[in-house]
Amino acid sequence: MKYLIPLCAVVAASLMSAADEPQKLTVDTTESSGVISRHLYGHFAEHLGRGIYDGFWKKDADGQYVVRDDVVASMKELGVPNLRWPGGCFADYYFWEHGIGPKEDRPSVVNNLWGGVTEDNSVGTHEFMELVAELETEPIVVGNVGSGTVEDMANWWQYINHPGESPMAKLRRENGREDPWNVSFWGVGNESWGCGGNMRPEYYADLYRRFATFLHSYGDTKAFRIATGPAGADYNWTEVVMERAGNMIDGIDLHHYTLDGSWTTHKGQAVNFDEGGWFRLMGRTQEMDELLTNHSAIMDAHDPEKRVWLIVGEWGTWHEQEEGSTPGFLYQQNTLRDALTASITLDIFHQHLDRVKMANIAQTINVLQAMILTDGERMLRTPTYHTFDMYKVHREAKALPFELDRGEYEYEGESIPALSATASIDDAGRIHISLTNIDPNASRVVEVDLKGMDAKKVRWGKILTADAMNTHNTFDAPDTLVPQDFSGAKVEGGKLVVELPAKSLVTLEL
Repeated sequence: MKYLIPLCAVVAASLMSAADEPQKLTVDTTESSGVISRHLYGHFAEHLGRGIYDGFWKKDADGQYVVRDDVVASMKELGVPNLRWPGGCFADYYFWEHGIGPKEDRPSVVNNLWGGVTEDNSVGTHEFMELVAELETEPIVVGNVGSGTVEDMANWWQYINHPGESPMAKLRRENGREDPWNVSFWGVGNESWGCGGNMRPEYYADLYRRFATFLHSYGDTKAFRIATGPAGADYNWTEVVMERAGNMIDGIDLHHYTLDGSWTTHKGQAVNFDEGGWFRLMGRTQEMDELLTNHSAIMDAHDPEKRVWLIVGEWGTWHEQEEGSTPGFLYQQNTLRDALTASITLDIFHQHLDRVKMANIAQTINVLQAMILTDGERMLRTPTYHTFDMYKVHREAKALPFELDRGEYEYEGESIPALSATASIDDAGRIHISLTNIDPNASRVVEVDLKGMDAKKVRWGKILTADAMNTHNTFDAPDTLVPQDFSGAKVEGGKLVVELPAKSLVTLEL
């Protein structure tokens, strides 16, 4: 049975502790800070845990893997601008020729990276491209630099994209595909500083130049070459790779995860956390802004025309995996806290549109900060899914510049900004504003001044919130936390006034 949070009770309770003075948001509707690329809302499917098998695919009555219709339907409803595959770390262990041809002839390998399970290569190039077609999305293929050769990658590129007569195009046709798939986005390795080979940036830059040289244009398809970028705040990596190979790079791939704890001891719990865990994670989420600012500055020095995209190819929250789940599968629950970290991160991306053009949350199904969780035939949409759904209105819209009094959320003598926002205008002239209040204890009244627009009314509003910080959806109660209609915004004297409850995300259309 569907359970909906009694929104009036949540709003009433939180307003009791609201600040007396409203916080100001001034939005300039006469200017634009750039188009919010749909590619900032990209996804990621690695051969890891139950992301591929029992995630996007399931076994049918004959024991063959088929695409899950319920997953595809949910993701199509959400909208998938791109999908990154086959990794991740798995990409630099993956030999594409193992995943083509009759399935009974495909060799098996052990996935030593993720759980030590046997990978039977049931899902390979053809299967992935069929999924991409069903999702109506663009593929991002990541090639093997760590354990592969230039010839391996060049042949895969040819297999996928050559339109005429060639050895690899002939092989593709023998395997049932006449036309090329015309894939442009191509990763030249993954995390080459770590699982992709433990390389120094100087070595990787030279290796990148070599591999990228052999990604020739075929027909109208030209490679958009994505280089391994830095891990978090490794600014030296960006400096060296841009200096030595920047003229051959189209995108550089930053990876950064948000943890409550640490990599070496304990990453923090997904559900069983207190306000300290909430506060720490919210603060660390906002570190993304500093990372993008600093990496962009380095890139600007080598690429002042901003030709090269800064891509956040892996991002999201990383908690300890759920107790009882298979070791190495990285299965974690997803709460209201994760949903608000996602909205804050998307807001930060929108503030760096001149350089940040693509991002991929990790990962789509059953792994880390997933959109969807599955259990046999059952499926649920996570709170993070609902954040992405509430932000669909901003994709391909013009970002509107704004100034926001972010206020402060204080906890045990420390403070971080309490509010985050995005404002945009679409081609039909509709203005959308999203507001996030990360303070779990106090509401905020936000007074919005729309410069250049005489606001008349709020057409609709949606809110994602709950009584408890760790509210989440389960297979027995999959709709515990879902967006609801929001009536706490109104136009008064030409200004928009929003009563923003504690720990909430609101999206409005004017």
